Amino acid sequence: MRPVSITTTQTAGRTQTEPETYVRPQGPALIPVPSPAVVASAVPDPERQDGAGGELAEGLDAVLAHLQQVAPAVDSLRSQAPQLAAWGIDLADRLLGGQRLLAAGNGGSAAEAQHLTAELVGRFDGEREAFSAISLHAETSAVTAIGNDYGFDQLFARQVRGHGREGDVLVLLTTSGKSANLLNAVEAARSLGVTTWALTGSAPNPLTKVCDDYIAIDALPANVQEGHLMALHAICRAFDAEVSRRRAAEATAGVTSAGPGRKASPRSTDRRRHS
Repeated sequence: MRPVSITTTQTAGRTQTEPETYVRPQGPALIPVPSPAVVASAVPDPERQDGAGGELAEGLDAVLAHLQQVAPAVDSLRSQAPQLAAWGIDLADRLLGGQRLLAAGNGGSAAEAQHLTAELVGRFDGEREAFSAISLHAETSAVTAIGNDYGFDQLFARQVRGHGREGDVLVLLTTSGKSANLLNAVEAARSLGVTTWALTGSAPNPLTKVCDDYIAIDALPANVQEGHLMALHAICRAFDAEVSRRRAAEATAGVTSAGPGRKASPRSTDRRRHS
């Protein structure tokens, strides 16, 4: 497949990369989308006395409007594709070196944080070893104890102080970027040398200003969450590709991996943005 061509631009003090061309990768056949005429014929007559036609028509309009708003989220992600790839490669470097990923979010973002850790501890597409990843909202006894004793704003910060080690990475998911418990988690992570990455809605927002790096999706909140799941899967693809590449290189060189106890390699410099 021909690679994507990338152009770098400066927008409001932030470097952005945008693809000039895009070639859709080979994949399974997509389910055919019915034509507007077919959709229209499937909608009952709105003049029906039971009112079913009007309800379905309104529901269909709402569904199509929602699906139309997915495109801006995808476009926003595509413009940040090199950054997604870089996160996946960096994460592979850290976890192969024995570091850990911590993840947190609230509500639907908590579910997506747990989705990410499941892909790492379990597997994504192919078979590989397990990696250490913890969702900070998922241990109910700790969550309720910390919330009761220290307050909801300290829910994640307290756990970062308990689980985090220098060289680990903390991934925070939010549509608004304003949650106090996530901002406090960043402060705790920084005191330990834990790198912080944020997946948010439109930037700038309070969380993007304090994290080491971020990916911001310009879309409606529901579509931002959908975009976050696509971003996580993209990161996992880059992560698995890098793990596979490293393991193949080690096998070729006849090197036996030191495994999770190996000392982590030096990290890149702090890329925190203060815009």
